[in-house]
Amino acid sequence: LKLFQAVHHPRSSAPQRGTFLKMQRVLNQSRSHLGRMGRSSLATRSLLRTSNLLPALGSRGFALDAHSLKLGENAQYNPEWKPEGFEGGVDTNKLPWIPLPQMPGCSMKPLRVSSETGHFTLLMKMEKGATLPTLVHLGSSDTFVISGKLKYPNGPMSGSIGPGVWAYTPSGAKMEGTTAEEETEYLASFYGPVALLSPDGSVVDLLTGFDIKAAAQKRGISLLPNTLAEALQKKDLDYDGPGAPSQAKWDIVSKAEGIATATELTNPHFIDTNALPWIVNPDAPDIGLKIIRISTETGTTSAIVRQNGQAPPHYHLGPADFFITSGRIGYRAGPPEGYGPGTYMWEPAGARHEATQRVTDEDLIYTANIYGPIQFDSGVGTPILDVLSWMGYLEAAKAFKSPLIASTFPGDQGTLLAKTPI
Repeated sequence: LKLFQAVHHPRSSAPQRGTFLKMQRVLNQSRSHLGRMGRSSLATRSLLRTSNLLPALGSRGFALDAHSLKLGENAQYNPEWKPEGFEGGVDTNKLPWIPLPQMPGCSMKPLRVSSETGHFTLLMKMEKGATLPTLVHLGSSDTFVISGKLKYPNGPMSGSIGPGVWAYTPSGAKMEGTTAEEETEYLASFYGPVALLSPDGSVVDLLTGFDIKAAAQKRGISLLPNTLAEALQKKDLDYDGPGAPSQAKWDIVSKAEGIATATELTNPHFIDTNALPWIVNPDAPDIGLKIIRISTETGTTSAIVRQNGQAPPHYHLGPADFFITSGRIGYRAGPPEGYGPGTYMWEPAGARHEATQRVTDEDLIYTANIYGPIQFDSGVGTPILDVLSWMGYLEAAKAFKSPLIASTFPGDQGTLLAKTPI
């Protein structure tokens, strides 16, 4: 603004006016380039709308226009490619259950641990009637039930959850009396340690990512790599012992029938994902989303994805994880028959996909935590065509009136553990 005023001041110099005119030419060229890139880009639309160069958008589909971009012409799934490093997914059906002495009646399968953030992901099992000790989540957590029934007896999350239900517990939440009404299995991501409390409220134990890593190493289980550099390394461990297949009834987890579509939540902290509407761009009917939760603080989006066609080429600008519940996915470094239900996958920040697709006629459905934007193009080295972030997912959820679970408890109902108040 100051430059504009200076240029139009009667005493402005020729160099100042020249600078302004140059900036104006650059702006016009940028607008022209954005138009050539395609006005389907959400970011482009936002820029052009501020300049009144684009009419108001329709209420449906625009936020997911990236799904209908052109596919890579020469990008095909190549099951014969064998990279030198360690990447791909882990089939949880091939892992053993490891008892958790801190939690009687509970066992786990270790999948991933971040040494940088402390985030760790497990497949958990609770015996029928088992009750978790009173605990406090020092970081938030996701819970996705694949079999059985879990009951939260009190607090903001009170209620019972079963197969297909996704729950989110915010950091600082105190959980008391969580009980398995049936033998229950669930995928759990912990974004920080868990503090286990005694009856008087003091901390008696901690469950951390380092405990999980030690348990995996002790049994010769490789955890998924966290970065692209780690993915280039060879496996130090390769578990070849007996596995324990999941008891999940996968059709109920991801394709249960007779469930009405939800337009509001019965509890703000969990949702049966079978009740969420499929959000589909009509120009890309092979890809559908069910959006579960969006954090406007971290930019994380949790969703269910149905991918029956090839996805356009893209980079993950932030990491992402996936858990397959239906069909089989053709994936670089994976087996020729693809990865099936029960497979957990971690995509490091910067990972690229050219031709991810299903390899059977069955619906390919998986959960997804998307921790950063996805950048779309038409091939390696080509211009960016679109960037899809939490803002686009939020617009899509609003357009389809899809309810989102909460990221915090009402009234900041966290638990203070400090012995000395500050």
